[in-house]
Amino acid sequence: MIQRPVRPGGQWPARPRTLPGLIGGLLLLATPATLPSALAADAGRTLAPLPAPTTGYTGPTSGFAAPAAGGSLTTASLPGGSRTYSLSLKQLGALYPLQLRGVEGSSGVPFSIRADEIVTGAKLKLNYAFSPALISELSHIKVLVNDEVAATIPVPKEQGGAAQMREIAIPPRLITEFNRLNLQLVGHYTMECEDPAHSSLWANISNNSTLELTVSPISLENDLSLLPQPFFDRRDVRRLDLPFVFASAPDTGTLEAAGILSSWFGALAGYRGATFPTTVGQIPARGNAVVVMAGGARLPGVALPQPGGPTLSIVPNPNDPSGKLLLVSGRDVKELKTAATTLSVGAPTLSGPTALISELTNLKAREPYDAPNWLPNTRAVSFGELAAAQTLNVSGYTPDLIRINFRMPPDLFAWREKDIAIKLKYRYTPRPTIDKSTLNVNVNEQFLTSLPLLAADRNGGKIDQLLTRVLPDGQTPAQATLNIPLFKLPSQTQLQFHYYYDYQKQGACKDVILDNVKGAIEPDSTIDISGFSHFIAMPDLAAFSNAGFPFTRLADLSETAVVLPDNPGPVDYGLYLALLGRMGDSTGYPATGVTVTQAQQVNSVADKDLLVLGATGSQPLVAQWAEDMPVALNGDSKRFQVSDLMSKMLTWWDSMQGNASRPARGQVAFSSAGTDAMITGFESPLSGGRSVVVISSNRPAGMTHALDALQDPDSVKKIQGSLAVIRGKQVDSLVSEPSYYAGRLNPVTYAQWFLSRHPLLLMLMGVGSALLFAIVLYLSLRARARRRLTL
Repeated sequence: MIQRPVRPGGQWPARPRTLPGLIGGLLLLATPATLPSALAADAGRTLAPLPAPTTGYTGPTSGFAAPAAGGSLTTASLPGGSRTYSLSLKQLGALYPLQLRGVEGSSGVPFSIRADEIVTGAKLKLNYAFSPALISELSHIKVLVNDEVAATIPVPKEQGGAAQMREIAIPPRLITEFNRLNLQLVGHYTMECEDPAHSSLWANISNNSTLELTVSPISLENDLSLLPQPFFDRRDVRRLDLPFVFASAPDTGTLEAAGILSSWFGALAGYRGATFPTTVGQIPARGNAVVVMAGGARLPGVALPQPGGPTLSIVPNPNDPSGKLLLVSGRDVKELKTAATTLSVGAPTLSGPTALISELTNLKAREPYDAPNWLPNTRAVSFGELAAAQTLNVSGYTPDLIRINFRMPPDLFAWREKDIAIKLKYRYTPRPTIDKSTLNVNVNEQFLTSLPLLAADRNGGKIDQLLTRVLPDGQTPAQATLNIPLFKLPSQTQLQFHYYYDYQKQGACKDVILDNVKGAIEPDSTIDISGFSHFIAMPDLAAFSNAGFPFTRLADLSETAVVLPDNPGPVDYGLYLALLGRMGDSTGYPATGVTVTQAQQVNSVADKDLLVLGATGSQPLVAQWAEDMPVALNGDSKRFQVSDLMSKMLTWWDSMQGNASRPARGQVAFSSAGTDAMITGFESPLSGGRSVVVISSNRPAGMTHALDALQDPDSVKKIQGSLAVIRGKQVDSLVSEPSYYAGRLNPVTYAQWFLSRHPLLLMLMGVGSALLFAIVLYLSLRARARRRLTL
């Protein structure tokens, strides 16, 4: 089984996972290192460990998350190809200011350096404050890089309690590939006996503090074994901005091959997000790029022999000595797609500057909802499949959070309070006496429950003695069953476990913190979503913006068609590639089955879910299907459908109130010069039960606004219902009633659910049943009376 570093979803650090069912046969490469002669096909989807963590983020710290998704970083170019860029502590993962508490309070963030760069200078621009009660002769703040002291900050009493700024030079020799920046308060407030947890022992480090790095480029070898470097480097926390270059205007087959590549890079980028600006016939002036060419196409400055088949190559960027070009080529479109597919599923096996693919057999067909990044609803999944074992253990009185990240299909159907079961097994250091220590369980930073941590001497010390004999570390095993309502678990979910240990004060001159407590979540703890049906009210743009649904229902997008304008341009190409990158991030699998077509051939893909892209002036389907959409944009002319709220209130009893397929009771039309982009969903006019999502704008610039909204974590939360209108950074959604449903329920559940939504019909059926029963009873009694009279 081939393994590749694909990060699951969204906004957290990468975690190990196996890429299943990639190749069902032979994949032979004309390179010194060929693939195995036979690669086993998928024997059942599993969630297994993934290689190294993204950006060196080996585990979240208390109050921290993964580095902020996307976001622009301050960058300045220097002579000789060097550059300087700044990263705030928030961008490195600190959601909140760093709180340093106690005599040795410590907190920090991870940061990494790209493999093709070397640090020549570093500065920490610190915004901070400290307690005015600290004794300046005994107290200070240490700045540590990889556990080595980089600087010491004094805490003069006269500056206590006020905001401070300081610039600290960090020796470049302390910085390696993966790094950790820590800040530690060494605090004392008295010369006599002191309470090590006294409230006056504090310092606050703003998460707006910045780490400024000056780096120089390093030219890497032209070697496919380095992939995905340098085109994507997991050490880089910035949004992936990878240009795609076409030798000439691409046809639909070439775009399908490019979509396979962008979905693969999007899966690798994960929480960072990815954009793929596109050019035709022009190589970027600097940096790296992916070049997609079919046939005998050529690019200025790139000298390559005529391809002899599907070919993958890495060559220098002729415009930038430190940049690289990834060339994906073939003699025709079929060979081009073979090369792209080989790269997306077999990159770890490649080597050398060029690889000629001799053969690639068909990939195993994907099953619905079998995306590697999604929890299966056919069995219970253990926590050990979702997180590395070392991240499930913590220690100390102020331990890190234990985070379990996972994705779920967005169309799970819960009715009548059906909950998701979590069988939790955990261990902890038993408390010496009964206190308030607990294991707190949160879901996406929302409190769920608390589990008490019991004392060892609750049975006269016998349990403590038994644990000492049986468990070498003296930890107490425990377990609990948690029932979580489905609505608390969105498509991207994080379970958070926090061990809180109560600190018992002994009195003056007796308080000494022995920081020897430990806690762990057992890897064989499980979460089980089996038994849930797939059934969802559509359109649901929240499911699309968060998980790419319904297109990601099949991980390879084999039931998806992307409809571009008849004359697409670079903006349309870039939007298409970025959207497929987001879907690759959702599923963890490349879009090897996606179909690309143009508006005039849309009838040929009537049996697929459609993703329609293009500004209103270039995409004819926007005007053709205007009556099916709640909005129509055409230059400065705009029309919005509106509902009659009073009518809905007066007809609440009507069974039609849950059906939004009826015509709108009114509409608003006007003209304005603003730029509006829209994301809207509706049932396909070409095939019942199939879905259409349209991303369009009255001006080409608005297409960029739509993509920015989908890439921004704050804006994505606002994309809901059947329509989202985007004006710059403002997003307004129309949360409409459902017009159709996707998925399937078993007949009994569907009948119960249907009748629950149509109470009038249920009443009529009840009355009819009573009448029928009365008639049958009446006829039965009359027949019995006749028999008695004839005797």
